[in-house]
Amino acid sequence: MRWACDVQIEDLRDHPTELVVQLCHLLASGAPAIPDPKHPELYEIKSDTQVFYVHISPVSGKVLLLATWPAEGALEAMHTAA
Repeated sequence: MRWACDVQIEDLRDHPTELVVQLCHLLASGAPAIPDPKHPELYEIKSDTQVFYVHISPVSGKVLLLATWPAEGALEAMHTAA
């Protein structure tokens, strides 16, 4: 799935602007949206450092940013550096 960077992203939890911009770039670069098997229309979009949990409207294409957390690789790097 490839999105234009002007895709409408609504941040429901007031995440830092940098994370919303990172999500926009991921969508524009064609990062895969991995479906959540337990919740229809919810997806994980992963970068090297973050995982974004989103709802993608099947009608409008609008992306709702619900949550984000560090990717496993980023957590491992933090533990190794400590």
